[in-house]
Amino acid sequence: MARKIKTKNLVNTRLAANYGGWTYCTECGENIGYLCYATYDKVEFQYECNCGNHGSILIDFEDSVPGSPCDEELITIKNRLCCPKDSSPLITILSKKLKDYRLAITCKECESIYKKNAEVS
Repeated sequence: MARKIKTKNLVNTRLAANYGGWTYCTECGENIGYLCYATYDKVEFQYECNCGNHGSILIDFEDSVPGSPCDEELITIKNRLCCPKDSSPLITILSKKLKDYRLAITCKECESIYKKNAEVS
């Protein structure tokens, strides 16, 4: 069943579907990652693409919970950043296509908020 979006703010960014799927920089058209549809409750993602474009994503849902801050790090399974508690895939970030990024994502299952910052280049 589709979830009802409460907030959806995309800046210089395009998603392949309503609240997930392949993620693109609108300036150069590069695929910069993949946002998993069913496993996150809220996502805040800011980035600088290698083309110099600054973009961001903010999405949450009407039934989103506030979440609990967490010191644990996301784990990588294949190329996906996943919840360390239940291995739910949350997001793929193609970091070689970005200069830097900041991520805060809430796992729908365990309600933990995971943060990751990276200066790639």
